[in-house]
Amino acid sequence: MRRKSYIATAPSSQFGENTRYRLLPSILDLITSAGIGAGAPIVNAVSSRAAAPAAALALVLFFTPPISNAIDAIINRVTSFVPANIGNFSFMSPAQGQPAALTTSQSDALNAYNKTVQNLRAILSERRALINSHQKLPDVPGQALYLVRVSMMGAYKDLTDVLPSRIGRPNKYKIPPAYFDADNEPLIDEYKNLFAIMQAPPANAQKSETPFKDVVDLGTVIARIKGLNAAHAEVAGRISLAVFFAETDGHQNIGNARSISYKGSFQTGVSEDKNGQKKWAAIKKSVAALDPKLNARDDKEEARVGNSDQRYNHWTAVRNGLMNAHADLFPKIPAIMKALPDPIDQMRFFELIQIIPSPAKAALNSGNLLNYRISEPRIMGYLRNNSMFAFGKADRARTSATMREILDSMWLFNDIFERALAKFGEIKAQQKG
Repeated sequence: MRRKSYIATAPSSQFGENTRYRLLPSILDLITSAGIGAGAPIVNAVSSRAAAPAAALALVLFFTPPISNAIDAIINRVTSFVPANIGNFSFMSPAQGQPAALTTSQSDALNAYNKTVQNLRAILSERRALINSHQKLPDVPGQALYLVRVSMMGAYKDLTDVLPSRIGRPNKYKIPPAYFDADNEPLIDEYKNLFAIMQAPPANAQKSETPFKDVVDLGTVIARIKGLNAAHAEVAGRISLAVFFAETDGHQNIGNARSISYKGSFQTGVSEDKNGQKKWAAIKKSVAALDPKLNARDDKEEARVGNSDQRYNHWTAVRNGLMNAHADLFPKIPAIMKALPDPIDQMRFFELIQIIPSPAKAALNSGNLLNYRISEPRIMGYLRNNSMFAFGKADRARTSATMREILDSMWLFNDIFERALAKFGEIKAQQKG
């Protein structure tokens, strides 16, 4: 998420973190000094949402085994005062059960992977200890967790590439088994639990009793105002719900454990939220004429939020987020559907608008969307910072990708988008019933 800092999800919000995040100087310096070359969290208007990530921000970073010095620096600070074994987790060590006769490359990959697992256990223990003892957390307490989790998945892909026998059973997170050892599910369980605590909504957040329907209703009416017919406006509502899931995993009013800038149900920064407010005001009279009931709800929420941060009122956060980043693209939904007939691909594309808005729009306007190639190192960094081309040496070595390849690389978002589709189906069924 992410941009300006490019950020959420999906990463991926599937793991509880937001797509967008901001790398603080201390962490960024570690990464830079290690020579990892990850994308900076802030981008200019040409390539990001604002100047200078996030759910989704700048997201996944480029790691090469053995584990980077940047991660070592973080973990060394953690393990200096926290036991390496975490909680009551009990699972087979990744090293157990391996054949004795390994090649040098296999042994190196195994050792690198085992180290990332140990590192993740250590940082999880450290964060849990701080929370349980009510001690102050770092400014972006989820960032170190995120970096080590990504590193573990990348190291496991490197291991299974040289030792295919390590590809195991399916896992409950629906991650391809070549990228994740199901024995480590307890680690990801704890990872998600910690993120839920670290980015819980503030006490003054104003929730909605119908958060999913709100997103669909707002996306639909905005699309109608932008000139779409009822059928295409329904698609806009479906896409809007998918972006909400990708940014927050379907949780309203959350903070962001990886960003000091992006907050709320659409993970926007202050300037983005203000821009969305301004654009909504410009169509407010048209909304009132088209849908008086929705307009009355909007008036109610405006009065409710008053002078508070509109990002922490679910309704206004979604409304402003859609108006800021997506409303102007809604008229192009018919063309997007023609180029991308698969609803999941449509959702992926609009999430890319959250992550790399300018390049995604350039691809759409090129007349050859799927073959449009992105090769700027900074943009490739933003993609990696959002869990694309981040796992395995072959992907990490990429210097460019077509839009088709980028969409295909968003497989960590698949489960999120499938859940969004299912929820959309429930909403439409209720409306018809």
